[in-house]
Amino acid sequence: MSRPGVHRPGRDDAPDRLYTITQGRSRTDPDNPFDLVTLVVAESEPTAGMQSEHAAILRLARFPTSVVEIAAELRLPVGITKVLLCDLQAAGRVSARHPRRPAITDPDILEQVLVGLRNL
Repeated sequence: MSRPGVHRPGRDDAPDRLYTITQGRSRTDPDNPFDLVTLVVAESEPTAGMQSEHAAILRLARFPTSVVEIAAELRLPVGITKVLLCDLQAAGRVSARHPRRPAITDPDILEQVLVGLRNL
């Protein structure tokens, strides 16, 4: 668990930075299509002058990439990543695809995934 004022190595979770990159938004609409395993696919290339996080997402999503993988690569909280993804989807720059396999329901596997995510 992090202590106030102490940042995990490799992450920049400073509230002012997160506020700036999402323009003050911290949540998405309840009907947003993104969950942890949603596959994101870029529908366009980054453009000049685009916000750096948006451009990074488009580069990462050239091939289907899960929301959690994008968040890990960007070193951003998943909630903030979802806000950025909603921006890109509204602009027609990404699409959301859901895996075709049934969800994992084995509690042991889910617990291992949760522990792994907390260690990010």
